[in-house]
Amino acid sequence: MRRSKSSYVIQTVANAFQLLEEFGGEDAELGVTELSNRLGLHKNNVFRLLATLEQQGYIEQCPDTDRYRLGRSCLTLGQAFGETRSLVRFARPLLSKLVRELNETAHLGVLSGYDVVHLAGRPARQLVATAVRTGQRLAAHCTALGKVLLAGKSPVALAQLDKDRVRAGKLIAHTPATIVDRDKFFEQLRTVASQGWALDLEECARGLCCVAAPVHDAAGSVIAALSVSAPVFRVSESRIHDEVAPRVIAAASELSQRMGFVAAA
Repeated sequence: MRRSKSSYVIQTVANAFQLLEEFGGEDAELGVTELSNRLGLHKNNVFRLLATLEQQGYIEQCPDTDRYRLGRSCLTLGQAFGETRSLVRFARPLLSKLVRELNETAHLGVLSGYDVVHLAGRPARQLVATAVRTGQRLAAHCTALGKVLLAGKSPVALAQLDKDRVRAGKLIAHTPATIVDRDKFFEQLRTVASQGWALDLEECARGLCCVAAPVHDAAGSVIAALSVSAPVFRVSESRIHDEVAPRVIAAASELSQRMGFVAAA
């Protein structure tokens, strides 16, 4: 009789993975005491886990605070995972195409909790351009990628968002343009869902404009989003509506088709 796989679990390894999973979103940096309380482990055990993971590059200690955060090896591992998945593989030529057409930076992002994680990107060939943010997380409520992804959520998920973030006052104003008013925020999500694309006009960072459109899977669910970002001085309102948005929508539609989505006739 074969033994259950659970009988082969090495508890120390399981603890190490549980420790890594505590990082992310607003908990980008954590201390030994906080991790000890969350994991129910003695501080000495937590310190040994951190030291081991730090040696392998999966954890790094912040020099200014002595707290810990995820290391570069996590990004390398995540990129290796992405390389084997069709979403990133299919998206790359479309990101390159967007850069050729618009000469602005293009990104692919997915939702992780209430943050956007950038899976892939292609830089513009401009002296002044938006940086590629592969592996980085940004707040969803103030980014075009995030608004597209949130707008594709079910009413139940949006109600949870309202409870967890909006009513709790956790829509952080990153710039004066960030929408933090509850009614305006949900009205914008309804507009995004209706028109099929989202705009971030200096809501995430001053001087930055971004346009995003949703990517659907075979079941019609929004699984990702494509975006193009640029300095605001290079992207007028007419260029957004006449050139940038249509090309981003077309690229996202093509990626959706490659993921098995069939649009309604």
